[in-house]
Amino acid sequence: MHAQPLKGSPMLERFLGKEYRRKKALAKVQPGPLKTFLETPTPDKKSDCRDIKIVALDLETTGLDPKKDEILSMGLVEIDHFGVKLGTAWHNIVCIDRDIPGESAVIHQITDDQAAAGKPLETLLPELLRRLAGKPMLVHYSPIEQNFIDAACRRMYGAPFVTPIIDTLEIGQRVFERRNHTIQPGDLRLFNLRPRYNLPQYKAHNALSDALATAELFLAMADNLYPEMPCPLGEFLSRR
Repeated sequence: MHAQPLKGSPMLERFLGKEYRRKKALAKVQPGPLKTFLETPTPDKKSDCRDIKIVALDLETTGLDPKKDEILSMGLVEIDHFGVKLGTAWHNIVCIDRDIPGESAVIHQITDDQAAAGKPLETLLPELLRRLAGKPMLVHYSPIEQNFIDAACRRMYGAPFVTPIIDTLEIGQRVFERRNHTIQPGDLRLFNLRPRYNLPQYKAHNALSDALATAELFLAMADNLYPEMPCPLGEFLSRR
C-alpha cells in the first residue's frame, strides 16, 4: 500500500497546483507588497504568448542555498506581444551585510564595495513584486529565482512567493526528449542553448544580460515550436 500525502504537505500542494497555493498564501499574508502581488490576476493558461506580457528575470547569488546564501543582484526585462521591450530593463545590486565569497566575486564580478553601495533587499523586493505582478516569470533554471524570492518573501512578509513560471531550461529538455536526442552535460546551459537558435553570445553572469539572453531564447524557442500560429502559455509553464 502506498502512503497517502498528508493534508497541507508539499506533495499535495504540488498536485493541487499553483492556483491552490496562491489562494493559500493570500489567505495568510498581511496587507502589503506581497498581498497586492498575489491578488493580481495572471493570464489564463490558454492565453497566446504572442498577446501577453512576460517578465524575464535573473538573479545573481552568493551560492545555491537560500537558507545560507544571498541575492547579489537582480535584472529583468519585459516581453510584450512577443517582443523584448528594452525600455523596461531594470538592474540593481543588492546591499548585503557580509563579505562576498571570493569564488562568487570571480563569477559575478560584483565586489564588496559595489555590494555595500547597493540597495537593501527590503527596498528592492517590493519593486520586483510590482514589476512581476500579473505576468508569468520567465527564467532559466527556475529553482534559483523561485527559491530565493520565496525565502525573501517568507522572511519579510510571512508568506510564500507563488507565480506562474516559464523555464527555458525545462523547455530545452523537453525539446531534446521529444527529438530523442541524448542530453550531454552542459547542453541545457543558457549559453549552450542559444547557438542552437542562432542567437549571439553575451557575457554571462550579469543579471540584466542573462535576463535579456533568456528572453531572446524563449522567443526563439516558442516561435520554433509554434511558427505563425497560436502559442499557448500552458504549453510552456514549468511543471515544478
